[in-house]
Amino acid sequence: MCNKMAAVPENRVLSYSVFKWSSYSSTYLPENILVDKPNDQSSRWSSESNYPPQYLILKLERPAIVQSITFGKYEKTHVCNLKKFKVFGGMSEENMTELLSSGLKNDYNKETFTLKHKIDEQMFPCRFVKIVPLMSWGPSFNFSIWYIELHGIDEPDVVQPCLNWYSKYREQEAIRLCLKHFRQHNYTEAFESLQKKTRIALEHPMLTDLHDKLVLKGDFDACEELIDKAVRDGLFNHYISQQEYKPRWSQIIPKSSKGDGDDSRPGMRGGHQMVIDVQTETVYLFGGWDGTQDLADFWAYSVQENQWVCISRDTEKERSCHKMCIDSQRRQIYTLGRYLDSSVRNSKSLKSDFYRYDIDANAWTLLSEDTSADGGPKLVFDHQMCMDSEKHMIYTFGGRILTCNGSVEDSGLYTCQDPQLQRGPVQSPRALHCSR
Repeated sequence: MCNKMAAVPENRVLSYSVFKWSSYSSTYLPENILVDKPNDQSSRWSSESNYPPQYLILKLERPAIVQSITFGKYEKTHVCNLKKFKVFGGMSEENMTELLSSGLKNDYNKETFTLKHKIDEQMFPCRFVKIVPLMSWGPSFNFSIWYIELHGIDEPDVVQPCLNWYSKYREQEAIRLCLKHFRQHNYTEAFESLQKKTRIALEHPMLTDLHDKLVLKGDFDACEELIDKAVRDGLFNHYISQQEYKPRWSQIIPKSSKGDGDDSRPGMRGGHQMVIDVQTETVYLFGGWDGTQDLADFWAYSVQENQWVCISRDTEKERSCHKMCIDSQRRQIYTLGRYLDSSVRNSKSLKSDFYRYDIDANAWTLLSEDTSADGGPKLVFDHQMCMDSEKHMIYTFGGRILTCNGSVEDSGLYTCQDPQLQRGPVQSPRALHCSR
């Protein structure tokens, strides 16, 4: 095998010439990419338009295993730099394999990309490399390439065995295409004769078995059993591992113990807060604003039972635009902050109360009537709060401080170790506005 030789030489810069191009504009000739002149704005290839297909085809001095490609750039950012491109390679310009799909950063640093150079763990050679620009950094601008450098192995002792293997591989793939055509068109005798003569398997034996059960026999139950076996054997694991994760949303319709009435589940609201106890798979919801008034109801949703339960309809103090966090280890929930209309703000109402709810005891505890008096934040809304359960430490940052005169001030970063609040180092204030 070509890549199992005792000593494989290190890759080096490969010599090439510009063989063919789609177009070029003015003095921005294709040959300019052979020289790296980052200080010379004219030392580049530039297409005559951005209408596809635009391309450059490079011809190597001799067949080589092309392992990487390096793009040189201009010394400044440029609208014609390639934001997206593809690279193809092959032994002829008519038959090429995709080696890379990527893009360049719009800066002045050279970028090197690894190219596909193995099939089934066997290295394959190329004589031609095709670069296809797809998008430039500036919308509607032509494509520019400043400099190209190819790296790989061109030692004949290494490349020739790979070329022999690749020729045989292409012949086998051509035979498989013939076998596929014969089977699709039900040329059974031709299919069996070619397979017997060449001894080339069309596909994985399980796929052949699936074709027999599904297409020839129509045995759907047997097909499902075959797929289940493939899953158990891990045949899909590699494919699944290569897939991008995509969010999949689905609406939950909770069960109701009292029909579809409002008493069985929380009503519509905004500015509410939710936390989840991952140990019991319970979501807790508190407060919010229903368009008329702030709410004080406290709910628990069981993920396992798919049902809401109202813990309390009149919890300590109604509020919206507050924040909650949960200590999953101690099973305690903390809430801080709220929004008040300017018409009801006064020195008494602007006190920043701080509560803790004990899940097991089903009891609320007022930790502080006014956190600002304890060195903590003033009454704040639309801040963010999180919990370090291991150290029993709460962090809150940002938001807006409410004042009696209707103005709104920025808050900072605080830390709290229950039950005493301590001011942490202040960072740049950030805030979101709560609007009704």
